[in-house]
Amino acid sequence: MDAQPMLDLSSQRIAVLFGGPGSEREVSVKTAESVGQALESLGAEVLPVDVRGPDFEYPADVLIAMNLIHGTFGEDGQIQAILERRGIRYTGAGVESSRVAFDKALSKEKFLAAGVPTPRSQIWPLDGGVPLEIQPPLVSKPPREGSSVGVKIVRDASEWAAAVEEARRHGDATLVEEFIEGRELTVGILGDLVLPVIHIEPVDGFYDMNNKYPWMTGKGRTLYHCPADLDDAVTRRVQDAAMAAFRSCGTEVYGRVDVMLRADGQPFVLEINTIPGMTSSSLLPKAALAAGISFSELCARIIELSLQARP
Repeated sequence: MDAQPMLDLSSQRIAVLFGGPGSEREVSVKTAESVGQALESLGAEVLPVDVRGPDFEYPADVLIAMNLIHGTFGEDGQIQAILERRGIRYTGAGVESSRVAFDKALSKEKFLAAGVPTPRSQIWPLDGGVPLEIQPPLVSKPPREGSSVGVKIVRDASEWAAAVEEARRHGDATLVEEFIEGRELTVGILGDLVLPVIHIEPVDGFYDMNNKYPWMTGKGRTLYHCPADLDDAVTRRVQDAAMAAFRSCGTEVYGRVDVMLRADGQPFVLEINTIPGMTSSSLLPKAALAAGISFSELCARIIELSLQARP
Protein backbone atom coordinates (compact mmCIF):
# COMPACT_ATOMS: atom_id res chain seq x y z
CA MET A 1 0.00 0.00 0.00
CA ASP A 2 1.12 3.59 -0.55
CA ALA A 3 2.80 5.27 2.40
CA GLN A 4 0.78 8.06 3.97
CA PRO A 5 2.15 11.05 5.87
CA MET A 6 2.19 10.27 9.58
CA LEU A 7 0.95 12.67 12.23
CA ASP A 8 3.90 14.48 13.78
CA LEU A 9 3.83 13.66 17.49
CA SER A 10 7.20 15.13 18.40
CA SER A 11 6.98 17.06 21.68
CA GLN A 12 3.25 16.31 21.97
CA ARG A 13 1.99 15.35 25.43
CA ILE A 14 -0.12 12.18 25.26
CA ALA A 15 -1.86 10.63 28.24
CA VAL A 16 -1.88 6.83 28.12
CA LEU A 17 -4.85 5.49 30.10
CA PHE A 18 -4.39 1.90 31.21
CA GLY A 19 -5.37 -0.66 33.83
CA GLY A 20 -9.00 -0.28 34.74
CA PRO A 21 -11.00 -2.16 37.38
CA GLY A 22 -12.03 -5.05 35.09
CA SER A 23 -10.76 -8.59 34.48
CA GLU A 24 -8.37 -7.55 31.69
CA ARG A 25 -6.27 -5.16 33.76
CA GLU A 26 -3.02 -7.11 33.36
CA VAL A 27 -3.35 -7.21 29.57
CA SER A 28 -4.01 -3.46 29.54
CA VAL A 29 -0.81 -2.83 31.49
CA LYS A 30 1.17 -4.72 28.83
CA THR A 31 -0.59 -2.88 26.02
CA ALA A 32 0.26 0.48 27.63
CA GLU A 33 3.92 -0.47 27.96
CA SER A 34 4.16 -1.34 24.25
CA VAL A 35 2.23 1.72 23.07
CA GLY A 36 4.13 4.05 25.39
CA GLN A 37 7.44 2.90 23.94
CA ALA A 38 6.13 3.37 20.39
CA LEU A 39 4.90 6.90 21.11
CA GLU A 40 8.19 7.83 22.75
CA SER A 41 10.02 6.58 19.65
CA LEU A 42 8.00 9.18 17.72
CA GLY A 43 9.16 11.94 20.05
CA ALA A 44 5.99 12.21 22.14
CA GLU A 45 5.97 12.85 25.86
CA VAL A 46 4.02 9.94 27.34
CA LEU A 47 2.10 10.51 30.57
CA PRO A 48 0.90 7.17 32.02
CA VAL A 49 -2.43 7.30 33.87
CA ASP A 50 -3.27 4.20 35.93
CA VAL A 51 -7.07 4.16 35.99
CA ARG A 52 -8.63 2.20 38.84
CA GLY A 53 -12.04 3.85 38.83
CA PRO A 54 -13.96 6.92 37.69
CA ASP A 55 -12.07 9.44 39.86
CA PHE A 56 -8.70 9.19 38.14
CA GLU A 57 -6.41 12.23 37.96
CA TYR A 58 -5.65 13.54 34.49
CA PRO A 59 -2.67 15.70 33.49
CA ALA A 60 -3.13 19.16 31.99
CA ASP A 61 -2.17 20.38 28.51
CA VAL A 62 -2.43 17.02 26.78
CA LEU A 63 -3.12 16.48 23.08
CA ILE A 64 -5.27 13.39 23.61
CA ALA A 65 -5.94 10.51 25.97
CA MET A 66 -5.00 7.18 24.44
CA ASN A 67 -7.53 4.81 25.96
CA LEU A 68 -5.93 1.39 26.35
CA ILE A 69 -8.26 -0.08 28.97
CA HIS A 70 -9.61 -3.38 27.70
CA GLY A 71 -12.98 -4.81 28.63
CA THR A 72 -15.28 -3.51 31.35
CA PHE A 73 -15.12 0.25 32.05
CA GLY A 74 -12.62 0.97 29.26
CA GLU A 75 -14.40 -0.55 26.30
CA ASP A 76 -18.08 -0.32 27.22
CA GLY A 77 -18.67 3.44 27.04
CA GLN A 78 -18.12 4.24 30.72
CA ILE A 79 -14.74 5.92 30.52
CA GLN A 80 -15.68 7.53 27.22
CA ALA A 81 -18.61 9.25 28.94
CA ILE A 82 -16.35 10.45 31.78
CA LEU A 83 -13.80 11.83 29.33
CA GLU A 84 -16.47 13.66 27.36
CA ARG A 85 -17.91 15.21 30.53
CA ARG A 86 -14.40 16.45 31.36
CA GLY A 87 -13.89 17.80 27.84
CA ILE A 88 -11.01 15.43 27.13
CA ARG A 89 -10.37 14.09 23.63
CA TYR A 90 -9.69 10.34 23.50
CA THR A 91 -8.86 7.59 21.04
CA GLY A 92 -11.16 4.98 19.61
CA ALA A 93 -14.90 4.49 19.55
CA GLY A 94 -17.33 6.92 21.17
CA VAL A 95 -19.74 6.45 24.06
CA GLU A 96 -22.68 4.88 22.26
CA SER A 97 -20.75 2.81 19.73
CA SER A 98 -18.55 1.45 22.53
CA ARG A 99 -21.62 0.53 24.58
CA VAL A 100 -23.26 -1.26 21.66
CA ALA A 101 -20.16 -3.07 20.39
CA PHE A 102 -19.17 -4.28 23.86
CA ASP A 103 -22.60 -5.74 24.60
CA LYS A 104 -22.79 -8.96 22.57
CA ALA A 105 -26.59 -8.97 22.66
CA LEU A 106 -26.89 -5.37 21.41
CA SER A 107 -24.26 -5.82 18.73
CA LYS A 108 -25.95 -9.03 17.60
CA GLU A 109 -29.15 -7.04 17.04
CA LYS A 110 -27.20 -4.54 14.93
CA PHE A 111 -25.58 -7.33 12.90
CA LEU A 112 -28.94 -8.95 12.14
CA ALA A 113 -30.55 -5.63 11.20
CA ALA A 114 -27.71 -4.92 8.76
CA GLY A 115 -27.75 -8.43 7.27
CA VAL A 116 -24.36 -9.35 8.72
CA PRO A 117 -23.92 -13.15 8.92
CA THR A 118 -23.71 -14.17 12.59
CA PRO A 119 -24.49 -17.36 14.54
CA ARG A 120 -28.01 -17.96 15.84
CA SER A 121 -28.25 -17.01 19.51
CA GLN A 122 -30.44 -16.23 22.48
CA ILE A 123 -30.01 -14.49 25.81
CA TRP A 124 -30.75 -17.19 28.38
CA PRO A 125 -31.57 -16.11 31.96
CA LEU A 126 -29.67 -18.22 34.46
CA ASP A 127 -32.80 -18.82 36.52
CA GLY A 128 -33.96 -21.02 33.64
CA GLY A 129 -37.19 -19.10 33.17
CA VAL A 130 -37.28 -19.64 29.40
CA PRO A 131 -36.59 -22.70 27.23
CA LEU A 132 -33.11 -23.21 25.84
CA GLU A 133 -33.70 -22.84 22.11
CA ILE A 134 -30.19 -23.77 20.96
CA GLN A 135 -28.97 -27.27 21.65
CA PRO A 136 -25.34 -28.50 21.84
CA PRO A 137 -22.94 -28.01 20.33
CA LEU A 138 -23.23 -24.43 21.55
CA VAL A 139 -21.17 -21.63 23.06
CA SER A 140 -22.04 -19.89 26.33
CA LYS A 141 -20.50 -16.47 26.87
CA PRO A 142 -21.08 -13.48 29.16
CA PRO A 143 -22.76 -10.72 27.14
CA ARG A 144 -20.50 -8.01 28.56
CA GLU A 145 -16.97 -9.38 28.93
CA GLY A 146 -13.96 -9.51 26.63
CA SER A 147 -10.88 -11.70 25.98
CA SER A 148 -12.99 -14.88 26.07
CA VAL A 149 -13.60 -14.37 29.80
CA GLY A 150 -16.25 -16.86 30.95
CA VAL A 151 -16.65 -18.52 27.53
CA LYS A 152 -17.53 -22.21 27.52
CA ILE A 153 -17.97 -24.51 24.53
CA VAL A 154 -20.67 -27.11 25.28
CA ARG A 155 -20.33 -30.05 22.91
CA ASP A 156 -22.91 -32.28 24.61
CA ALA A 157 -25.62 -31.91 27.24
CA SER A 158 -23.41 -33.26 30.03
CA GLU A 159 -21.26 -30.09 29.85
CA TRP A 160 -24.14 -27.63 30.17
CA ALA A 161 -24.23 -27.53 33.99
CA ALA A 162 -20.55 -26.51 34.17
CA ALA A 163 -21.18 -23.75 31.60
CA VAL A 164 -24.10 -22.40 33.66
CA GLU A 165 -21.95 -22.42 36.79
CA GLU A 166 -19.25 -20.42 35.00
CA ALA A 167 -21.86 -18.01 33.63
CA ARG A 168 -23.14 -17.27 37.14
CA ARG A 169 -19.76 -15.72 37.94
CA HIS A 170 -20.36 -13.01 35.35
CA GLY A 171 -24.03 -12.05 35.62
CA ASP A 172 -27.61 -13.28 35.70
CA ALA A 173 -27.85 -14.26 32.02
CA THR A 174 -25.64 -15.78 29.35
CA LEU A 175 -25.51 -15.42 25.58
CA VAL A 176 -26.05 -18.87 24.07
CA GLU A 177 -24.83 -19.16 20.51
CA GLU A 178 -24.80 -22.00 18.01
CA PHE A 179 -21.31 -23.45 17.70
CA ILE A 180 -19.77 -22.85 14.29
CA GLU A 181 -17.21 -25.48 13.37
CA GLY A 182 -14.43 -23.94 11.30
CA ARG A 183 -11.45 -21.65 11.30
CA GLU A 184 -11.07 -18.80 13.78
CA LEU A 185 -10.29 -15.56 11.97
CA THR A 186 -9.91 -11.94 12.96
CA VAL A 187 -9.97 -8.81 10.82
CA GLY A 188 -8.42 -5.49 11.86
CA ILE A 189 -9.98 -2.23 10.73
CA LEU A 190 -8.24 1.13 10.70
CA GLY A 191 -10.51 3.93 9.54
CA ASP A 192 -11.77 2.87 6.11
CA LEU A 193 -8.94 0.36 5.68
CA VAL A 194 -9.62 -3.35 6.13
CA LEU A 195 -6.40 -5.09 7.17
CA PRO A 196 -5.29 -8.58 6.09
CA VAL A 197 -7.20 -11.49 7.62
CA ILE A 198 -5.47 -13.45 10.37
CA HIS A 199 -6.13 -17.17 10.89
CA ILE A 200 -5.87 -18.01 14.60
CA GLU A 201 -4.87 -21.62 15.23
CA PRO A 202 -4.69 -22.66 18.91
CA VAL A 203 -2.49 -25.72 19.29
CA ASP A 204 -4.97 -27.14 21.80
CA GLY A 205 -8.55 -26.14 22.66
CA PHE A 206 -10.03 -22.81 21.59
CA TYR A 207 -8.75 -19.23 21.69
CA ASP A 208 -9.21 -18.65 25.42
CA MET A 209 -7.17 -16.55 27.86
CA ASN A 210 -4.42 -19.19 28.03
CA ASN A 211 -3.98 -19.35 24.27
CA LYS A 212 -4.30 -15.56 23.84
CA TYR A 213 -1.85 -14.58 26.57
CA PRO A 214 0.62 -17.42 27.28
CA TRP A 215 3.06 -14.79 28.62
CA MET A 216 0.50 -14.03 31.34
CA THR A 217 -0.88 -17.48 32.20
CA GLY A 218 2.14 -19.67 31.52
CA LYS A 219 -0.12 -21.97 29.50
CA GLY A 220 -1.32 -22.36 25.95
CA ARG A 221 0.15 -21.86 22.51
CA THR A 222 -1.31 -20.41 19.33
CA LEU A 223 -0.15 -20.22 15.74
CA TYR A 224 -1.01 -17.12 13.72
CA HIS A 225 -1.21 -17.09 9.92
CA CYS A 226 -1.21 -13.62 8.41
CA PRO A 227 -2.44 -13.20 5.78
CA ALA A 228 -4.71 -16.20 6.24
CA ASP A 229 -4.45 -18.91 3.58
CA LEU A 230 -7.76 -18.13 1.87
CA ASP A 231 -8.63 -17.64 -1.77
CA ASP A 232 -9.40 -14.12 -2.95
CA ALA A 233 -13.19 -14.59 -3.00
CA VAL A 234 -13.35 -15.94 0.56
CA THR A 235 -10.96 -13.23 1.77
CA ARG A 236 -13.23 -10.53 0.34
CA ARG A 237 -16.30 -12.21 1.85
CA VAL A 238 -14.69 -12.26 5.30
CA GLN A 239 -13.43 -8.68 5.06
CA ASP A 240 -16.78 -7.42 3.77
CA ALA A 241 -18.61 -9.11 6.65
CA ALA A 242 -16.16 -7.62 9.16
CA MET A 243 -16.53 -4.09 7.79
CA ALA A 244 -20.32 -4.42 7.62
CA ALA A 245 -20.37 -5.47 11.28
CA PHE A 246 -18.06 -2.61 12.25
CA ARG A 247 -20.27 -0.07 10.49
CA SER A 248 -23.52 -1.57 11.75
CA CYS A 249 -22.54 -0.61 15.30
CA GLY A 250 -21.39 2.87 14.26
CA THR A 251 -17.87 2.07 15.42
CA GLU A 252 -15.32 4.82 14.89
CA VAL A 253 -11.55 4.93 14.30
CA TYR A 254 -10.35 1.33 14.65
CA GLY A 255 -11.13 -2.12 15.98
CA ARG A 256 -10.88 -5.83 15.37
CA VAL A 257 -13.71 -8.10 14.27
CA ASP A 258 -13.73 -11.80 15.21
CA VAL A 259 -15.13 -14.18 12.61
CA MET A 260 -15.67 -17.94 12.32
CA LEU A 261 -15.26 -19.38 8.82
CA ARG A 262 -17.24 -22.52 8.09
CA ALA A 263 -15.77 -25.17 5.75
CA ASP A 264 -18.11 -24.07 2.94
CA GLY A 265 -16.57 -20.56 2.97
CA GLN A 266 -19.42 -18.87 4.87
CA PRO A 267 -18.20 -16.36 7.48
CA PHE A 268 -20.03 -15.73 10.76
CA VAL A 269 -19.21 -12.57 12.70
CA LEU A 270 -18.90 -13.11 16.46
CA GLU A 271 -18.02 -9.73 17.95
CA ILE A 272 -16.21 -6.40 17.65
CA ASN A 273 -13.27 -5.44 19.83
CA THR A 274 -13.14 -1.64 20.01
CA ILE A 275 -9.90 -1.56 22.03
CA PRO A 276 -7.99 -4.60 20.77
CA GLY A 277 -4.77 -5.64 22.42
CA MET A 278 -1.57 -3.89 21.41
CA THR A 279 0.97 -6.17 23.10
CA SER A 280 3.83 -8.07 21.49
CA SER A 281 1.49 -11.02 20.84
CA SER A 282 -1.54 -8.98 19.77
CA LEU A 283 -3.31 -9.37 16.46
CA LEU A 284 -4.04 -5.86 15.25
CA PRO A 285 -0.32 -4.95 15.09
CA LYS A 286 0.36 -8.24 13.23
CA ALA A 287 -2.27 -7.42 10.62
CA ALA A 288 -1.09 -3.81 10.32
CA LEU A 289 2.49 -4.94 9.75
CA ALA A 290 1.31 -7.30 7.00
CA ALA A 291 -0.23 -4.22 5.37
CA GLY A 292 3.04 -2.32 5.66
CA ILE A 293 2.12 -0.30 8.74
CA SER A 294 4.67 -0.37 11.55
CA PHE A 295 3.63 -0.47 15.19
CA SER A 296 4.57 3.16 15.82
CA GLU A 297 2.75 4.25 12.66
CA LEU A 298 -0.31 2.31 13.77
CA CYS A 299 -0.35 4.20 17.07
CA ALA A 300 0.03 7.53 15.27
CA ARG A 301 -2.79 6.71 12.84
CA ILE A 302 -5.13 5.78 15.69
CA ILE A 303 -4.45 9.17 17.28
CA GLU A 304 -4.88 11.01 13.97
CA LEU A 305 -8.18 9.27 13.15
CA SER A 306 -9.45 9.93 16.68
CA LEU A 307 -8.66 13.64 16.43
CA GLN A 308 -10.56 13.71 13.13
CA ALA A 309 -13.53 11.88 14.69
CA ARG A 310 -13.66 14.29 17.67
CA PRO A 311 -11.96 17.56 16.61
